[in-house]
Amino acid sequence: MTVRQYFSIFAVAAPLAFLLLGLLWSGFYWFLLVVIPIVLLGLVDMFQTRQTVRRLYPVLGRFRYMLESVRPEIQQYFVESETNGAPISREFRSLVYQRAKGDRDSRPFGTLFDVNRDGYEWVNHSLNPKHPDDVHPRVRFGGPECTRPYMSSPLNISAMSYGALSKNAVLALNRGAKIGGFSHNTGEGSLSPYHLEPGGDIVWQIGTGYFGCRDADGNFDPELFKSNSQRDVVKMIEIKLSQGAKPGHGGILPAAKLTEEIAKIRHVPMGQDVISPAAHTAFSTPKGLLEFVAQLRELSGGKPVGFKLCIGRRDEFLAICKAMVETGLAPDFITVDGGEGGTGAAPTEMTNSVGTPLRDALIFVNNALIGIGLRDNIRIIASGKMFSAFHILRAMALGADTVNSARGMMLALGCIHSRSCNTDHCPTGIATQNPARNKGLVVTDKAQRVANFHSETVHNLAELVGAAGLDSIEELKPYHINHRVHGTDIKTYAQLYPTIDQNCLLAADSIPDGWRDDWNMANAAGW
Repeated sequence: MTVRQYFSIFAVAAPLAFLLLGLLWSGFYWFLLVVIPIVLLGLVDMFQTRQTVRRLYPVLGRFRYMLESVRPEIQQYFVESETNGAPISREFRSLVYQRAKGDRDSRPFGTLFDVNRDGYEWVNHSLNPKHPDDVHPRVRFGGPECTRPYMSSPLNISAMSYGALSKNAVLALNRGAKIGGFSHNTGEGSLSPYHLEPGGDIVWQIGTGYFGCRDADGNFDPELFKSNSQRDVVKMIEIKLSQGAKPGHGGILPAAKLTEEIAKIRHVPMGQDVISPAAHTAFSTPKGLLEFVAQLRELSGGKPVGFKLCIGRRDEFLAICKAMVETGLAPDFITVDGGEGGTGAAPTEMTNSVGTPLRDALIFVNNALIGIGLRDNIRIIASGKMFSAFHILRAMALGADTVNSARGMMLALGCIHSRSCNTDHCPTGIATQNPARNKGLVVTDKAQRVANFHSETVHNLAELVGAAGLDSIEELKPYHINHRVHGTDIKTYAQLYPTIDQNCLLAADSIPDGWRDDWNMANAAGW
C-alpha cells in the first residue's frame, strides 16, 4: 500500500478510534456530535469520484478548496501592495473611494510609485502656472451636420446596461450624472426606466441587437428609434461596433434569465434566447455605416451621432476614413475602447489577447482623422481605466477630447473589486439582479458619491492643466507628457508618438511609409 492509501485509512480510522475510546473511557456523549459527522464526511470523500484530492485526503482535502475559494480576498486584503494590484491597484481604488465619500484624498510622505522605473510618466509643470476660473470645462459635440450639439463634461459614465447592473445601480449612476451635470451611457441593453427616471443626460447606445429600436424580426425599426431618441434626456446616440473586452464577439441572454421587464425594455419576445449578433444587420460596409449615422442623426432631430469600436485591423478603420472622404458623411464623435476594457463577463481569450490597447488605438485614430483632414469636426472619446485626473490628462494629450469611465464609476458606487460580476453574486448589489442584494444599494447615497467622484476628479484635472501653464484642456499636447523609456532616456509623447501631417493620407505621394500598406488595402465599399 502507498503512503497516501495509509493516510486515507488513518483519516477515517483515527476519528472512529477516538470515538470508541471516548465512549468506553469517558462516556462523553458530545463525542458523538463531533466525531461521527467527521467520519461520515470522510467516507463520503473516499467514495466520491469527482475530486481526486478529496479521495486521497478525506476531510483534510476539503481545506484546499476552502482556501482556494477565499484566495482573491486574501490576495486583495493581505498580500498585494498599494500599487501592484490588478486589474486596479489599491492606490487608485482608495483614491476613488476617498473622493466619492468626500474624505481627504491627499497623500503623505511622498509618492508610492518608483519614479526611476522604466515606463514612469509625468506631466511637466510651468514656472508660470495658471489658475483656471472654469473648473468644470465643457467640450462641444456636434459636427457641421448636427443641429442639436451637446456640451459634454470631460469625464462621463461609460456604457453599462441594465441587466449587467442592478436597477438601483443604474438609478444611482443616472442620478449622480444629473447632480454633477455629466452624461450616462446606457450600454446596448436599451433605455430602461431606471436610466430615464432621474433625468440625467443620456447617451443612448445602439448595439447589434437594436434593443429598444427593433422590429419583431430583430431588425432596426426607424419609427421606434425616432420616438425614443427624441426624448429630451437623450443627448447623443452611439452605435456600438465592438467593445474592448470582447471585440468581434456577440452575446446571448438565455431565455431562462429573460424577465418580462427586460423583454419589454428590449422589445424582445418572452421564452426565447436574446441574441446580440457579432455584426450589425442595418449596414455591412463602411459607406453603409456612415449612411446609418446620417439616418440616425436625422431621426433623432439633429443630435450628435457617433460610433464606438475597439481597433482591430487598421485597414478596416481606414476604410471608414476613406468612406468619409468619398461620401462627405462623417460621425460627430468616435469612442475608442481599449482592448483592456472591462465587462461583466467575457471569454478569457477575448479579454486577454484580442483588441488594440487603448493608448495605441487612440494614437492611431487621432492620426487617421488628422491624415484625412477631419479631426477638427470629429470628437474622440477615450474609454478605459480612468480613475485619476492624470489618467484623463494623459489620454487628452494623446488626442482624446473627453473620456468615459465604467470601473471608476462602479468603485464610486461602492464596488469592492471582488470580480464576481459574472456570477450574479456581486456582494455590493451593483452587478446583480438578486433583489436581496441590490436593495442594499441606497440610491440617494450612492448617487451623491458618483457626483462627488466626478466633481473632485474634474477639479483636479483643471488644477493639472493650470500647473502646466495652460488655460484650457484644448491646449494639451503630446509634448506635455514625459515617459521614462529606460534609465535616463526620457522622451515626451510627441517624440514617442509622432503626429502625421494634416491631409497627408489624401495624396498618394504624401502618405507616410508606416501607413501606405494599410491605406492601400482599405476599401470604402467593403470590409
